[in-house]
Amino acid sequence: MAVAVIGVGMTKFGRDLEHQLPELAFKAVEDALRDAGISREDVGFVAFANVGGWSSEFFPLPIVCEYAGLNPKGGMRVEAACASGSAALAIACMAVESGYTDIALAIGAERMNELSTSAVVELLGRGGNFFWEFETFGLTFPAYYALLAKAYMDEYGASEGDLAKIAVKNHYYGSMNPKAQFQKRITVEDVLSSRYVAWPLKLYDCSPITDGAAAAIVASEKVASKLTDTPVWVKAQGIATAPANLTMRNDLLSIESAVEAAGQAYRKAGIDDPVKSLDLALVHDCFTIAEIIAYEDLGFARKGEGYLLAREEQTYIGGIIPVNTDGGLKAKGHPVGASGLAMIYEAVKQLRQEIERGRQAPIRRGQALVHNVGGTGHFAYVTILSLEKP
Repeated sequence: MAVAVIGVGMTKFGRDLEHQLPELAFKAVEDALRDAGISREDVGFVAFANVGGWSSEFFPLPIVCEYAGLNPKGGMRVEAACASGSAALAIACMAVESGYTDIALAIGAERMNELSTSAVVELLGRGGNFFWEFETFGLTFPAYYALLAKAYMDEYGASEGDLAKIAVKNHYYGSMNPKAQFQKRITVEDVLSSRYVAWPLKLYDCSPITDGAAAAIVASEKVASKLTDTPVWVKAQGIATAPANLTMRNDLLSIESAVEAAGQAYRKAGIDDPVKSLDLALVHDCFTIAEIIAYEDLGFARKGEGYLLAREEQTYIGGIIPVNTDGGLKAKGHPVGASGLAMIYEAVKQLRQEIERGRQAPIRRGQALVHNVGGTGHFAYVTILSLEKP
């Protein structure tokens, strides 16, 4: 059964000390319901993406459903680390595909700034392999990706300046995105002069701690065709996992779960050459090196040449494939449970050509890709959205 996204919503990302978690979720849900032109009574199932830990709400789904007026609809909390938003979308699609309901809602929300920066960094670090890596070696997530960056730079000759190009691009698009946490352009010099967080990664190589929410409403083919003239079809979704322990990985220069998820999605969507088949991509740039590795894992560049796309500015609009036209996690922000659905929000808006002037990608093929990674590749989701029904 074909499933379409019929509505999306999103709050402004950033440091939000005014709204509690249920309020953030409510704002995104209201936005999505309005976009879809339906009422909350039409929703038959709720999938709520939330990693939590920093949140005062230990069981947030009932609180969110109560506040948003979604009771007594069935639902579940979904967690796949930083890929939780895409996991919620997958569960919502499954609820529709199974025939359980004709309309399902995926929500992602986090209020990470309830805790101090050091406490959030510790919690995220515990999300790797706790006993073998965090407890023994004290690895945090910047340190994990610093290891990947150092290995990549040693093997292929990429420089800190190449990493900086990713940050500059994403801040450029973030400066035009009213939903982004950071709306200021930066230069390569700004990145290179920022302080080291985990060498060779500097402050501007890292995504921020963020509060925010995003939502997507999916519907069955028969319902979608009645509700909207612009359905965006979930053409394919690939899902994969990888060992949590880095010593169990086959290759530190690639995220094997992302390669597997992309392969699944491309086969289902009938894509042989992603660069020639996609109008744009939203990729998981929790750190600048992650975006470069994603270029290779997704087949935008050959292995060891992803940094050249950054160096030659080929992932701006007008290059071979626009990437992270919303500013990415780097500039838009990274409220981990909401990030995947925020990428879905951007992809849907792009395909419907509803983006602000200056960052609207040309839509010629009618397809966009969303690449969402949890942890250091513990989870990977690659979703293909299309204007053409599968």
